[in-house]
Amino acid sequence: MKQSGLLTKTRKEVSQQEASVNAQLLERAGYVNKLMAGVYSYLPLGLRVLHKIEHIVREEMNSLGAQEILMPALQPRDSWDVTGRWNTVDVLYTLKAHERDLCLGPTHEEIVTPLVGGYIASYKDLPRAVYQIQTKFRNEARPKSGLLRGREFRMKDLYSFHAQEKDLDEYYEKVTATYLRIFERCGLGALTYLTYASGGIFSKYSHEFQTITPFGEDTIFICEPCKLAINQEILQDQPTCPGCKTDQLVEQKAIEVGNIFKLMYRFSHPFSLTYSDDQNVSRDIPMGCYGLGTSRLMGAIVEVLHDERGIMWPREVAPFNVHLLSLSKKPEISAQAHELYVRLQHAGIEVLYDDRECSAGEKFADADLIGIPLRLVFSDKTVAQDSVEVKMRGAQDANLVSIETLMEFLCQQGL
Repeated sequence: MKQSGLLTKTRKEVSQQEASVNAQLLERAGYVNKLMAGVYSYLPLGLRVLHKIEHIVREEMNSLGAQEILMPALQPRDSWDVTGRWNTVDVLYTLKAHERDLCLGPTHEEIVTPLVGGYIASYKDLPRAVYQIQTKFRNEARPKSGLLRGREFRMKDLYSFHAQEKDLDEYYEKVTATYLRIFERCGLGALTYLTYASGGIFSKYSHEFQTITPFGEDTIFICEPCKLAINQEILQDQPTCPGCKTDQLVEQKAIEVGNIFKLMYRFSHPFSLTYSDDQNVSRDIPMGCYGLGTSRLMGAIVEVLHDERGIMWPREVAPFNVHLLSLSKKPEISAQAHELYVRLQHAGIEVLYDDRECSAGEKFADADLIGIPLRLVFSDKTVAQDSVEVKMRGAQDANLVSIETLMEFLCQQGL
C-alpha cells in the first residue's frame, strides 16, 4: 500500500481525556477513531491488525477441533428468563421492538446452549465445541482505557459440551495451553500468566490470563517458577501459589487478556440439556466457556509494546511486515524506490510504501509511531552505495544491505 493513498494521517496529539497509552497511540497513529465513550471505528491499519489477531485465534481454535459459527447479536428476553439472568446482568443493553423485550448480546450462553443442544441426542454426539468471533455490547458505567474497557468490542467466545466432567477437565487444560500459545504468537507470551480468580456464580475459581504492565488495571501476585498468579480479589482465599504452595509471591500490575470457566451445569440444567449414554440413561451435559477479547488484546499489545516514539508491533500482528521510506527528491531514484516496492509485493511481502512528499524527519517520526517491525530507507545516500538502509523497530542502529542481496536478507528474517 502507498502511504500517500492511505485514508488516515498521523496526529501529534489527541484529547487529554484519553489517558491510556493504547488510546493515545492508536488514535495518533491512525489505527482507530473514537466515536464516543467506549466505542471506536477501526481504520485501515487498525482493521489489518485486528484481522491478524483474529486469524491467529481462528487457527488455534481450529486446532482444538472447535467449529466456527456466528450467532445473532440481537437476543430475546425469553432465553435470558430461562436462566434468570435478565434482571441480574447489569451491563445489558435492552430495547423493545414489536412488544417484545430484546437485548444486544454481551455474551452468548443463553443462545449457544439450546442451539447446540438441538443437535445432541446421545453420547455419540459428544464432545462438541463451537466458537465465534463477534461484536459484543456491554453497557459499562465507566468505559475507559481505550480498547481495554469498551461498550462495543470484538470477542472470541468458545463453548464446549461434554459427556463427563473428566472430559471437560481434559479439554479445559488443552484450551489453557492453546491460550498461552495465542499470547506467545501475539508477542505477550513472556509477560502473560495463568491467574486464579473468582469463579463468580459458576464455580469457586475461574482462570484469567493476565499480562504484566505498569499500566494495568488489575493487581496480581506471581509465582515466577510456576508461571502462575493469583488475582488480588481472591488472595485471602488462596494466599499461596496453587502450584508449589509457596507464599513468596510478587505483586504486579496487569491487564486481563482472557478468561475461562468451567460452567458445569449452570446453563445445561435450565435448558434441560441432556444426552443418552451407552445404557440409554439420560445424563446431564457439563459445559465450559472460554473468552478472549480480540480488540482488548490489540489494546493490551500496545500498552505493553511501545516506547516514547510509538508502537512496536510483533511481526505476526503488525499491519505490514515492512515500512519502505523513499527520501529522494530525484525522479530517477524515486522510480527505483517504486521498483523496489513492486518487487517486495511480488515476493509476497506486505509493505507500506511511504511515497509522500514530506520531510525525512516527518517520515521517520511517522514510521516509529506506526510501529511496523522492519524499516527500509531508500535515499540518495543509500543508492550511491547500491544499498538500502535496514532498521528493526526498537533497534538502536541501522545497517546497509545491498540491493542485490536484500531479498535474501528479508528471507532470512522470515519474511
